[in-house]
Amino acid sequence: MAYETLIVEIEDYTCLIRLNRPDAMNALNIKMMSELADAITAADRNDKIRCIVLIGSDKAFAAGADIKEMSGKSFGDVYGGGLFAGYERVTATRKPWIAAVSGYALGGGCELAMMADFIIAADNAKFGQPEIKLGVTPGMGG
Repeated sequence: MAYETLIVEIEDYTCLIRLNRPDAMNALNIKMMSELADAITAADRNDKIRCIVLIGSDKAFAAGADIKEMSGKSFGDVYGGGLFAGYERVTATRKPWIAAVSGYALGGGCELAMMADFIIAADNAKFGQPEIKLGVTPGMGG
């Protein structure tokens, strides 16, 4: 399946899922979260896949929720709009999956990495929960 915000490759029993919103430092928007849930669910159901690896870019694994998408919306709009809907499908994955983190993993990006069975962190990986400075709580449970 083709995705707008992900690049998915399968090779040698491994599914590599690359977050692909470089202009937004892989900020998690509704489209990306939906596609990610679909891609991980499909990989989990594929008998030819034994492991899933999630990666971002050298600069950012994922810089958190897409604040631009959220700006101007009320809490109810964001919560009811399903920004993080489907993340429970990611956590329900039965196959082992690895978050290969390089660069920033902030807010929702950090939470996404913490959902993985393993995190492999590059020397330049930076993890953080900056929500406190925005006056919001972690959207996926932190």
